[in-house]
Order: sequence, then C-alpha cells, then structure tokens
Amino acid sequence: MKDVAFGQYYPAESFVHKMDARVKILAVIAYMVAVFLVKSVPYQFLGFAACLLFVMIATAVAKVPFLRVLKSIKAILFFVVLSAVLQLFFNTSGTLVFEWKFIKIYNGGLLNAAFIIARITLIVLGASILTLTTSPVEIADGIESLLYPLKWIKFPVHEFALIMSIALRFIPTLLDETDRIIKAQKARGADFESGNIFKRAKALIPVLIPLLISSFRRADELADAMDARCYSGSKCRTKYKKMKLTWRDLIGTLVIGGLITGVVLLNNSGLLAVVI
Repeated sequence: MKDVAFGQYYPAESFVHKMDARVKILAVIAYMVAVFLVKSVPYQFLGFAACLLFVMIATAVAKVPFLRVLKSIKAILFFVVLSAVLQLFFNTSGTLVFEWKFIKIYNGGLLNAAFIIARITLIVLGASILTLTTSPVEIADGIESLLYPLKWIKFPVHEFALIMSIALRFIPTLLDETDRIIKAQKARGADFESGNIFKRAKALIPVLIPLLISSFRRADELADAMDARCYSGSKCRTKYKKMKLTWRDLIGTLVIGGLITGVVLLNNSGLLAVVI
C-alpha cells in the first residue's frame, strides 16, 4: 500500500516544482486532451510514444524518480487489466488470430486492448506528475484561482478547492492506516491471500469497517480543529503567497502546445507529409 504514488508529494528543487500551480493543472488537462486526441490510425502508437516521451522528459526535469511515477499505475492496475480482457474476448473486429474452444481472439481486439492500456496508463502517469510536484495547498489555491469566475453564479469555489486539497492530503494517510489495519488483522490470524476472489473479498470486511470508522473520526477531528481556529470559509480571507506567472510557465505552455500539435499532425498523416 505504501508503494502507491498517486496523491503523494515529492519535495525537490526543480523547474517543474517552481512552476505556477495553475499552469501545471491546465497543462495536465491539455496533456490528457492530447492523449484522447490519439486516434485508431496507423500512427496511433507514434502519438502515444510522443506522450510517453513528454512524461519521461517532465519526470527528468522534475527530478522525480521514474519508478516513483510508475508506481502510480498500481492503483488502477485491476481496471486496466479488466478493460484489456474485455476487449480481447468481446471485440470481434478484424481477423481471427487465436481460437480455443469458445475463446476467440481477433487482431482488432488485440489492437484495442493495447490502445486502451496505453491510454489509461499515460493519463495516470501524467496526473501523478502533477501530484508529485505540487503540494495539496498549491493545488487547492490553483483550483480556486481557476474556478474564480464561477463565484459570479454563487458557486462555493473556495470550499470546493478545500475539499479537493483535503482529499489529496488524506490519500497517503488512509493508505498507511489500511496497511496498519491489515498487519493488525494478520497478527490475529486473518488470511487475505488464500482462497478464491469471493473469500478474499469477504476477508476484507474486517479491514473496511475499522477503516471507515477511522476515516470518520479523522474527519470529525479535522472539523473540530478548523472550528477551533475560527475557520469561516472564503469570507475575508487573504493569501500568504500570491501566485505569479514566470518564464517557466511560458516555457511549459509552449511545450504542452507543441505536444498537442504533434499529436494532431500524427493523426492526420496527409498534413504530416506536407509539414515534412
């Protein structure tokens, strides 16, 4: 559980860490758009390769160990495998490449399974870079600043940003709490590794109940602490640190713009040939 990297902040003195949180949030959204722009054409995996190269460069510039970023995939590994299996066994497009009894696998299913795995993995890797290089407080301030126009329609922007910040902050805490409860249950003789999937799911009940109780207790303690410090939402609040755009943000914007442009060119082979 401690190996899950999503939601954990990795402190470092790097180019990416010093970028404005608002620009990083918008850059991650633009990166996800670029991943979704990759179409099922002969150049699809070149587009994914460009996105992967962007992730690797961003990780190197951020001075974050690449293995730390890869660990974020563990949180969605089951979903990735399930999506791939569904494509393999239920997609009947293309030609038949494997058959055994009632199992039939087509090349269209293989391509779509690889396509989905690459897309989900790249999205999670990009999102993990944001959480690894931006503290929860900075993310909350960035979200609040980006959503500021919604205040005109009476949307609770500050409260929404605070909820997001607390949720990100408590991901590592809840993972540690889950690990502690599992070790305590194992010390009492609980078995979480043997049996079929239904027995394993049933064995998790003694873990989920204490985890829910602990989560509600932590939420209640946090609410009491905020109330004791006279927290009153967004009314008459000032900022200790003012967010300012710098030359780093301009460079980051140009790089992500170049990524989207490259993906669009790869999707349009004719336009790519003209450019070349």
